[in-house]
Amino acid sequence: MRRVVITGLGIYSTIGKNLDEVKDSLYHGRSGIILDTERKKYGYQSGLTGFVERPQLKGILDRRARVSMPEQAEYAYISTLEALKNAKMSQDFLDNNEVGILFGNDSSSIPVINAIDIIREKHDTLLVGSGSVFQSMNSSVTMNLAVIFKLKGVNFTISGACASGSHAIGMGYFLIKHGYQDRVICGGAQEVNLFCVGSFDGLGAFSKRENEPIKASRPFDKNRDGLVPSGGAATVIIEDYESAVKRGAPILAEVIGYGFSSDGKHISIPDVNGPVRAIQNSLKDANISPDKIDYINAHATSTQIGDMNEAKAIDTIFGKTKPYISSTKSMTGHEMWMAGASEIVYSMIMLQNNFIAPNINFEEPDEITQKLNIVKQTVNKEINIFLSNSFGFGGTNSALIVKRFK
Repeated sequence: MRRVVITGLGIYSTIGKNLDEVKDSLYHGRSGIILDTERKKYGYQSGLTGFVERPQLKGILDRRARVSMPEQAEYAYISTLEALKNAKMSQDFLDNNEVGILFGNDSSSIPVINAIDIIREKHDTLLVGSGSVFQSMNSSVTMNLAVIFKLKGVNFTISGACASGSHAIGMGYFLIKHGYQDRVICGGAQEVNLFCVGSFDGLGAFSKRENEPIKASRPFDKNRDGLVPSGGAATVIIEDYESAVKRGAPILAEVIGYGFSSDGKHISIPDVNGPVRAIQNSLKDANISPDKIDYINAHATSTQIGDMNEAKAIDTIFGKTKPYISSTKSMTGHEMWMAGASEIVYSMIMLQNNFIAPNINFEEPDEITQKLNIVKQTVNKEINIFLSNSFGFGGTNSALIVKRFK
């Protein structure tokens, strides 16, 4: 089995447009949540959302490339540029070597809506436009980036609900570990437009704390009342250790464990046993005991039952060792398809800079969450090994373990 290392990171999120900005936000517990009053005009129960500015790509990419890209592909392009730069992976290298791409993405709403509106109103499919089909597919991110960066390795999208980004990294890790690929650009991307989460809002899953947006996302807090939707993109470049050394790549950390499972129960209500099995599988894959985990970046989205069941799952495995825990969603909101990848980036930033970001808005625990060692304020501490949890609709679960490279 080959060793799999992380050589590049990139981020474009509600708490920063690059690694430096995000590091500052994480350290100071700065929220990126706003109230979007436009959503209220369309009947949203909650107008809360993470704010992500659209990047300006005119002058950077030609029109042919731009017309095929929905917003989440634009975010992913920016995060991937940053990751490639700090991985010292040039376009010349991409041209002359087999590099793959796996991204988590599970929707592309606006292009579909726009195309249907045109067809219904104009009764003429020619008016939809040549880029629409490429924007509207779930695989939009990987198909666009594979062409832009001229990638020649594995190329597909993983749609695993809110575990999509985590599964993308896990699958890349699996392919490299077993010798199928040497290098894979992995990540997750999530649209943040007005209409993409309308049906989700209809479920009543969003926080109604509109009078104080930055306090709305409250993972593990007793008074949590729902999640806050968010998005952006995150990129994690992983490589075979020997190949990375050979090309002189900066080695940032090592992926040592990937575990997955399915609840096999309810389509939207998370279980306890499924996450327990995913975490146990990741520990088994990493060949480590629970006491070796220094920090857990929890999936915790700020919903009552979701946070409760994850807390139970964590306590089942880590009840005796009590590692530090925080949910960065307290600052970012729930980045959905992106979250599994972005939370690896956030945790990597902490690992590289020797601190643990706070679980902001955690003011009062409930009877379950009080059993966990949840970080309320930034802790200055060296992290050697961290676990990142990601769970999603349909009962899909993913757990990744990353180790400081020594």
